[in-house]
Amino acid sequence: TVLFLVQIPELAKCSVLMRERAKVEEKIQAMQCAGLSRLQVISDFDMTLTRFAHNGIRVPTTHIILNNKLLLSEDCLKKIRELHNTFYPVEIDANMTTEEKLPHMVEWWNNSHKLLIQQKIRKDLLFQAVTESNVMLRDGYKAFFDHLYEQRVPLLVFSAGIGDVLEEVMRQNHVFHPNIHVVSNYMDFDDTGVLQAFEGQLIHTFNKGEVAVSQTAGLKQMQGRPNVLLLGDSLGDLTMADGVAEPQNILTIGFLNDQVEERKKSYVNSFDIVLVEDETMDVPNVILRNILTLRDDK
Repeated sequence: TVLFLVQIPELAKCSVLMRERAKVEEKIQAMQCAGLSRLQVISDFDMTLTRFAHNGIRVPTTHIILNNKLLLSEDCLKKIRELHNTFYPVEIDANMTTEEKLPHMVEWWNNSHKLLIQQKIRKDLLFQAVTESNVMLRDGYKAFFDHLYEQRVPLLVFSAGIGDVLEEVMRQNHVFHPNIHVVSNYMDFDDTGVLQAFEGQLIHTFNKGEVAVSQTAGLKQMQGRPNVLLLGDSLGDLTMADGVAEPQNILTIGFLNDQVEERKKSYVNSFDIVLVEDETMDVPNVILRNILTLRDDK
């Protein structure tokens, strides 16, 4: 089957930017010919699988879902807001290098996690915090998750957010399928179900590459799948496939949600496909449908 992108109307929308259309076409064709058994999907969570905003209001990230009076004191909420206001502009600053941002991200994540630990968050309240939040997965999310599950394509959700919270978001949306593996910052609860620490290596926006090499390289369900569809909303997400052994085709899709004009050039130069202020999974879904049209008879 020869695939021409002109047959994919979703890719002709003005919100879809591509530096090299022919290269995108080649990768989709190569992935299509290799078939299902050679494909895996690696995706960021916050602002990639979840929406960035709805009706002009920001949708909460997994960290911000915890900003609930059930879980946190007024003083703690104030401090977390101050951290966000200080460090989020650094995270998305188009004029700073990743190296310059690194110490700031470590400081932001460590300070946020310390504050959460001090609050002695109860595990049994996470369900309610997610229910009461206005977190939303992107339009078309169900087709995305269900299609991968039905076709037995593994999905690695790779998040600098909070693993316990994002699992709960997927569970409440009925898409936390067995083909999903999550690498994220997980809470460590004591015997009484109270938060006492965070487990393992800290994952922030810009160290996903080293985490990928140390934590995802040995994942059995990902082995023998050298073709990767990678979804992210930050340039730091481009390193999420660093743990893939002998990759053949990596097709990267970047959601450009914020500071569009300032960051457009760097995104177009870095991702194969850039989706500008697009709150849907339409483009990933149509690409998956095209890759998965050739059934695996091997």
